[in-house]
Amino acid sequence: MHRPDGSPSPVRRVAFFGGSFDPPHLGHLAVARAARTALSLDTVLFAPVGAQPLKTEGPAASFEDRVEMTRLAIADEPGFELSLADAPSPSGQPNYTLETLYRLQSALGQDCALFLLIGADSLLDLKRWHRAAEIPFAAPLIVAARPGRQLKDLRAALPAGLSVQPAAMRDEMRDGIQVQTFLLANQIGDRALLYLLPELHDATSATGSRTRIRQGAKSRAAGSAPALPAAVAAYIQARGLYR
Repeated sequence: MHRPDGSPSPVRRVAFFGGSFDPPHLGHLAVARAARTALSLDTVLFAPVGAQPLKTEGPAASFEDRVEMTRLAIADEPGFELSLADAPSPSGQPNYTLETLYRLQSALGQDCALFLLIGADSLLDLKRWHRAAEIPFAAPLIVAARPGRQLKDLRAALPAGLSVQPAAMRDEMRDGIQVQTFLLANQIGDRALLYLLPELHDATSATGSRTRIRQGAKSRAAGSAPALPAAVAAYIQARGLYR
């Protein structure tokens, strides 16, 4: 893209960060901050999902509550925005990441470089996603590793038909965040980069957060570190969620 005078226009770098956010916790914020720093992102879009095809039991909290908790969690974070791109479909159909990425890229325009931010656990489950082999070519993947979930064999984690090899800038530090870069290719010659952030140390999970809420005073007495942003914890208490 170019300005009217012919000079290059800046490309906005945006990462789509979808998930249940049931509830949004400190681990989500840590992942997004690391990705923002390492990949020089202008915006991270936090997008609570309406219905995940692979989680038939559904979220514990309503979509409306998860949206509000996400809004509260990111309120004071520069470059973090709430997105309703993955809101429940009027037809009741599941939300498919590939279709969401296509819609989002169309809405953002060609002067936007769109990325998909996921956790290592999601990458290891990627084979089961709808049209999984197409997703890395709709938006390059940024994969945030968790402690104990080392991706020593990316080939085993990728959908059939994709190959992976180290990129020229395979391993580097960007503003204190380690980044490993890989090149993905499919059988028709399409190529896309995959960025791995292998040394993130916040092991907080939504399941663990819900457990702490249910345990209540017992967790506090044991000295457990708070897993939730203060505004989210207050909202959960006021609404009586996860009891």
